Amino acid sequence: MKGLYCRAGAEPKFVIQETSLPEVLGSHLVRVQVKACGLSPLDLKLLDDVGIKRDLIPVGREVAGVVLRVGAKVSFFQPEDEVVGILPLDSPCSGLCDVIDIDEHYLVQKPEKLSSVCAAGALRDALCAHTALHTHARVAAGHTLLVLDGASSFGLMCIQLACYHGVKVFTTSHSPQQHTFLEQLRPSVAKVIPVFNGPSDLLPAVLEETGGLGVDIVVDSGVRLQEEESEEAKLLPHKHDIISVLGVGGHWVTTHKDLQLDPPDCRLLYLKSASMSFLNHEVWTASSAQQGRYLHILKDIVEKMSAGVLRPQPEEAVPLYEATVIMESVQRHQKKKAVVQL
Repeated sequence: MKGLYCRAGAEPKFVIQETSLPEVLGSHLVRVQVKACGLSPLDLKLLDDVGIKRDLIPVGREVAGVVLRVGAKVSFFQPEDEVVGILPLDSPCSGLCDVIDIDEHYLVQKPEKLSSVCAAGALRDALCAHTALHTHARVAAGHTLLVLDGASSFGLMCIQLACYHGVKVFTTSHSPQQHTFLEQLRPSVAKVIPVFNGPSDLLPAVLEETGGLGVDIVVDSGVRLQEEESEEAKLLPHKHDIISVLGVGGHWVTTHKDLQLDPPDCRLLYLKSASMSFLNHEVWTASSAQQGRYLHILKDIVEKMSAGVLRPQPEEAVPLYEATVIMESVQRHQKKKAVVQL
């Protein structure tokens, strides 16, 4: 059978490669026939940091499928169960293989009403949103939340999850079309702040909406650094603006991997008794320290998707033969993500 792999180098190259599974199934492994697989950008630096060095790196880790066989000690699943999960960083299998072996502790049952394509396409963003709001920010009813770039797949998941928990949500839009889309969302957000004319509108708009108090939580989609002048970077807020919109005791969850705070920024955080944390959802599969909690989160996510609480934007599934070309555009960030239907 064939799988998609990345040959790391100065310019990552994606190749379809023949692969096979061992005849004997490990005692805690589940053999799954893959129905759909989500494609997200590979973080080659992260793989290097955790010591995973391979000539060919498996591509496609968010999978949905049907159980074919189970190992002798597997207790959670049986053949013909529909499952969904995220392959760990060190998995030898590409999620685009017809059949994969995966440890039972990385899978949860997929509700019948939830399609495989929807589950595989939205699982990563939903996990990020749940981690940001619950694990980091300890969100609760009555809190105020600012989600930057609310029309992105991650931003949309944050908004829907927060509204479900009774949080007052503000968000930003990066284009007039996104602005219209966000204003029509149900349940509705408290305020959509346009930043396509420049992010300088953000701070006064948030302070006006909160009576000058600021918000309890900020979840960003990247931060603009001084030297960045690309069109996309110009829509992102500066770190000083984000700290300024935080209220007393507020919490900032950042997706920016290399963010550095200068002494004046730290001073402002100190004066507000505010805090910040880095969002890295890969820790759930990279460490087994909170395995039970991770499975509980995955189960909660797929149940909320099935019930319509989380409604990801529909993602058109692509066939397997287009996976190489699609993955190249995902890796270059020309496309946010993709779903392959097998």
